[in-house]
Amino acid sequence: MASSPDLTPSAGNTPDHPESDSVTDVAEGHGTSDGAGRGGRVRLRRAAVMAVPATLVAAGLAVLTAQGALGVQFAISGMPFTVTATELNGTGFEQFGNLDNMADGSPNAGDTGGQVLVVTSAIKNATLTKLCQSVDLGGTNLLITAGSGAEKVTASDLTTDSTELTGDAAFNHIEIGNDASTLTKAGVQGSKGVFSQQADTVRIGNLRQTNYATTAGVFKLPGLKLRFSDSGC
Repeated sequence: MASSPDLTPSAGNTPDHPESDSVTDVAEGHGTSDGAGRGGRVRLRRAAVMAVPATLVAAGLAVLTAQGALGVQFAISGMPFTVTATELNGTGFEQFGNLDNMADGSPNAGDTGGQVLVVTSAIKNATLTKLCQSVDLGGTNLLITAGSGAEKVTASDLTTDSTELTGDAAFNHIEIGNDASTLTKAGVQGSKGVFSQQADTVRIGNLRQTNYATTAGVFKLPGLKLRFSDSGC
């Protein structure tokens, strides 16, 4: 599945939906001031909801953007980073739309108001082969690699907040169109009325993500190498 980093919707190109008023309450738990809260609710209400049928998933992951809860419980830096792996295998998979927020006054906010519309992917247990992560620092890249040997990278309670995610995917027992507040496969839930999908297992070959946040209960990186590089992943 792939999503674009230019997902922030505008009033001029998004039709109104009858259910939009009920989504307004989603943003009330963000803990922001009244003005910021109203701005967040408007962005959430206008976010697009799209999905690709399950029969097309093997060609790439379905695009899922929706009105949702906070993707992470911390203020993101607003600097995207790239993650690649030759293969990801996971059990307990969920996916739904979210809205991440930068710290007040972040220099990376641009004209977004410090908010980034993302796709949250949650996996209960995951293994990754030949993991690479890079951050463009302007003129150089901070590069991290792991899992290139016999031992693979492993993670539990893994979540990623992405604006772009591509690969060759296969799911077992997939459910598309769930309410995000009812998800059960990975122990993560979104807000009521948010479009989502979940599956018992997921395999993604040639994984590539543009992420703004990653969290994990346990993250083991055998053969970890951290260095600066002229090129990223």
